[in-house]
Amino acid sequence: MKTIFITIDWFLPAYKAGGPVQSIANLVEQYQQPETRFRILCGNTDLDGSELAGVAFDCWTSYNDCTQVWYASKKSTNVKTIRREIKDSGATVLFIIGIYSWYFNIVPLLFGDTKMKILSARGMLHPGALSQKGFKKRIYLALLKLSGVQQRCTFHATDDTEAGFIQAAFGNQTNVLIAGNYPRIFSWQQASEKKAGVLKMVSIALISPMKNILLVLQALQHCRLQVDYDIYGPVKDQAYWQQCVALIRNMPDNIRVQFKGAIEPAQTAATLGLYEVVVLPSKSENFGHALFEALSAGKPVITSHFTPFNELQLNKAGKNVSIENALEITAAVDTFAAMSATEFSAWNKGAHVYAIKQVDLAVLKKQYDGMFGGEVVNGES
Repeated sequence: MKTIFITIDWFLPAYKAGGPVQSIANLVEQYQQPETRFRILCGNTDLDGSELAGVAFDCWTSYNDCTQVWYASKKSTNVKTIRREIKDSGATVLFIIGIYSWYFNIVPLLFGDTKMKILSARGMLHPGALSQKGFKKRIYLALLKLSGVQQRCTFHATDDTEAGFIQAAFGNQTNVLIAGNYPRIFSWQQASEKKAGVLKMVSIALISPMKNILLVLQALQHCRLQVDYDIYGPVKDQAYWQQCVALIRNMPDNIRVQFKGAIEPAQTAATLGLYEVVVLPSKSENFGHALFEALSAGKPVITSHFTPFNELQLNKAGKNVSIENALEITAAVDTFAAMSATEFSAWNKGAHVYAIKQVDLAVLKKQYDGMFGGEVVNGES
């Protein structure tokens, strides 16, 4: 029996957002091998710092048939407890998710007693991500490099591009294993009632500068046609959200914007079914689960050039836009709004076909087999 011990700063019992949390949830749900078990050690709080409801703290609880989770309270979030639980698990692989958390990244890296340690960057070294609080991050990464982190572990990247970012930060000799993200694939939702001159549009994301919701709102102020735009997701940055609220209150008459709050993962497919287009011009996405899920459901996406999903227009799957110019988003929104049901149907189908082409589950399994077995595996089958 092989135990893979995962440390991550938070892992909701019903994960409400994308990013590392969703990536790990998808991994433990889809990479199920008869002789492999997962243990996840994480904090017991939500994004706003409140304690999670409905779960036991400071003990191992079942997440699924192959996974147990330890939701650590403040009193058990310490070196002694973390070191003990890693050792007592008998894990051969320690999979550390993220870079910046002291207790859930650095402590396991320094004190975890396992045969193999894998540090997963999860998009945190992408230039777009590093641009947020850039000075502090540069100092932190410089100190991390000086500590010899690259000799203590192997890094995990989800593709060749991220591998390049890791080696740019820690040196060309840094050992990097590549394994992509397991996505949730939704059934195609056929769009047959699209009205010319009207668009139902949605964003499902954490509310933070990285997701660029404010830029979408700025773009909508210049749209000529009727747009109904709903926003779902937990607010991570309150100051940023207040800037968004100020714009929402001053939209032109042809634009209706509503904030719907966070939704559970089980509600995502049904929620997408209410809309025609997804907009999320992120400053960077390591994978972009919300984007992939939308595409798989047949929802064209309007996003930046800083995600794995490019050449969208060529595939009639959406539009890649500049995030330096809100008017590119304006033009993309108006283009979709103007479409009739007949014209839009090609984009509805194109998005789903494009998404399916992006994923090869057999290759993903081979990559994780190799990574958890200690072999360097690239993106080729």
